Amino acid sequence: METPRLVTSESGLPRIIILGAGFGGLFAAQELGKLNAQVIVIDRQNYHLFQPLLYQVAGAALSPSDVAWPIRSLLKRQKNTHVVMAEVQDIRRDQNIVVTDHGEFEYDYLVVATGAQTSYFGHHEWARYSSGLKNLSDATAIRERVLIAMERAELSQSESERRRLLTFIIIGGGPTGVEMAGIIAELGKSAASSDFRRISANEFRVLLIEGGDRLLRTFPVKLNSYASKALQELGVEVVTGAMVEEIDADGVLLAGGCRESGTVMWCAGVEPSSAARWLDVATKPDGRIAVTADLRLKAQTEVFVIGDLAWCPDKKGKPLPGVAPVAKQQGRFVARCLKNELSGRATPGKFRYRDFGMLATIGRGRAVADFGRISTKGWLTWWFWGLCHIYFLIGRQSRLLVALKWLFEYLTFQRSSRLIVK
Repeated sequence: METPRLVTSESGLPRIIILGAGFGGLFAAQELGKLNAQVIVIDRQNYHLFQPLLYQVAGAALSPSDVAWPIRSLLKRQKNTHVVMAEVQDIRRDQNIVVTDHGEFEYDYLVVATGAQTSYFGHHEWARYSSGLKNLSDATAIRERVLIAMERAELSQSESERRRLLTFIIIGGGPTGVEMAGIIAELGKSAASSDFRRISANEFRVLLIEGGDRLLRTFPVKLNSYASKALQELGVEVVTGAMVEEIDADGVLLAGGCRESGTVMWCAGVEPSSAARWLDVATKPDGRIAVTADLRLKAQTEVFVIGDLAWCPDKKGKPLPGVAPVAKQQGRFVARCLKNELSGRATPGKFRYRDFGMLATIGRGRAVADFGRISTKGWLTWWFWGLCHIYFLIGRQSRLLVALKWLFEYLTFQRSSRLIVK
């Protein structure tokens, strides 16, 4: 296959390839917009996804277009930047070549920001009977499974079948699982009580299963207790200390017996993408790649690894979490490194992550926040959570639309995106 040669109006410029247009890759590309170099962004999707609000698409509160934007549109004003929709198949580090399903691309510098994917901890067969939540396809699939289950329950003449259809199981008690449980419980409570005639809100059942001893383990204990109580007030059954032994068409098998369900959602774990295999490097036990203090691949200084894929220690020697703020800051840091290096200036030195805290919402008027020495919960925290997420959305139009939708739903208790399109 002939190697594509993407060139700008000037020849001989250094070429920087960024793999992945998630938070890390996009923020790196945006910072490099005025650099005298060729920047090529390669992603298998044509959009950037705001993952923190992906669960709201699954819960029919937002539409896919509210949380995703075309990469080309975001980078269209950067004359030095090319966007390529392709899937990476290999990286030849000895030749400085990225191999994709649409050809090969040479690079002078490579930024690997391919993110993470759903992990079933070795039980890949469970993916057949449960839905993860890492991309738009996952979110829309969950939304349709939930809505179809409600429609089928409305028509079912069997009480046991209706009970199975209206039982929704979420596995994983981290922020994603907690937020998912809250929004699904609220969806069932509002829709079943107002829009359906043969099913009631009392029949709608949501189970949140966590293998550890408490929810939100990265938050302070007092916030764990508040989150558990808030979920129970929404009607969510919280089950802790229960390890999943099997998932099949009937539901979930725990040590205490089988929990029947027509819809199982997996929010229990993620693993890095296949980039370690492409790079042919050793990984840490969690699958991430150890990087230097300035986020480079130890064996090759022209290769940077950032985001969920990078094993980067904090001040205490523990790996930084795979969250959006880490990826954003690492993307900007790598861009500064490249700017300085190409202009002959000293590099910024060691990457230092600024932790601004953690937020999680549990439903309408309920949220928790941990800022280190200060932790908050309740109604005001929920409003703060909403303002933060609106602020970090990309584009003024998206911020306005999401804010109006949330205000409409808050006042009317109606979900605007309850469409079954398949």
